[in-house]
Amino acid sequence: MSERHTPSPGSGPADEFGRDAVRLDEGHIEGTGGLPDRFENPGLPPHVARKADLDEKAAKRAEKQVVGLFTLSILATLGFIVAYFAFDPRQQVFVPFIGRMSASNLTLGLGMGLSLLGIGLGAVHWAKTLMPDEESVEMRHPMRSEDEAREGVAATFLNGAEASQLTRRPLLKAAAGTALGLFAVPPLLQVAGSLGPLPHDELSHTFWDGEKEGENKYAFTKPRLVRDPENTPIKATDVTIGSVYHVLPAGLLDLEHGVLEEKAKAAVLLIRLNPGDFADNELGRKALDWSHEGIVAYSKICTHVGCPVGLYEQTTHHLLCPCHQSTFDVTQDCKVIFGPAKRALPQLKITVDDEGYLIAEQPFKEAVGPSFWERG
Repeated sequence: MSERHTPSPGSGPADEFGRDAVRLDEGHIEGTGGLPDRFENPGLPPHVARKADLDEKAAKRAEKQVVGLFTLSILATLGFIVAYFAFDPRQQVFVPFIGRMSASNLTLGLGMGLSLLGIGLGAVHWAKTLMPDEESVEMRHPMRSEDEAREGVAATFLNGAEASQLTRRPLLKAAAGTALGLFAVPPLLQVAGSLGPLPHDELSHTFWDGEKEGENKYAFTKPRLVRDPENTPIKATDVTIGSVYHVLPAGLLDLEHGVLEEKAKAAVLLIRLNPGDFADNELGRKALDWSHEGIVAYSKICTHVGCPVGLYEQTTHHLLCPCHQSTFDVTQDCKVIFGPAKRALPQLKITVDDEGYLIAEQPFKEAVGPSFWERG
């Protein structure tokens, strides 16, 4: 058996194996019997002067570099403003390694990015080369400021402005102020300008009206209802009770230009109900009268903010907008029964032609889509 170690007199307590236990305040700092009462403050490291602190030419060169960066921001912001009005969002350009994209998005993104980059790099370069970089220590003091401290607040701000060289270098101050001031313009344009322009009568006329002949005149031809995207006509016998079709006016998908714009306004949902399911009130009777044997056609564009309505609950005969849960009752002329929408979905009056295909008997009698200021 191994020999147990017996601690010497005056030593600390032994552990379970008989070894001397080391006290927490011993053995950590050589030459002491424990931790010191306090550590000496090592102070601040010596300050290393920069070139701009010692050489006015270097400071002037740094000032020109900062001004150049702020000027880059100014030019980029002005480019953003010009691009906002100059480029059509539908105009496409090819970008290497990316592909085709909107010229408007490309120029706006570059303008915004360079504007931010110029301000950021200019501010960092300014701080690292011209602003004071000496470390300072402010000793703790009572929460209530002395009268002298209160009187010195203004002097502190003035000294700070002087130290940042704003008063000595007016060109730098003008460049920084102009860059920061102009940078407020793009967000204002994005928020205010992107809310318009007002649609005027653009939402009052869709491809269901036919081709435009003259000022506010359209050649209505009772177009057939075609499936989207198959572009095939629909017979009334094809539509069973409970089925839903996404339909468009015939000829729209054959356009060479403007298909997306016209489709966004003319999209329609086709649903068949049992004629007995319509509500026995004025709204229900109107919806049934504009239908063909219970087949109804309603605008697919939600009257709240224009999202596509596409969820149909057959048991309740409700149409649901997935964006903000506006709910419309198909049996009551798509009246709003829940959600933020304030108007019913416009109904398209339909019938059949001599071959049994569904056609629009008349175009929409009201503007489709969300409400707007000029809407009557």
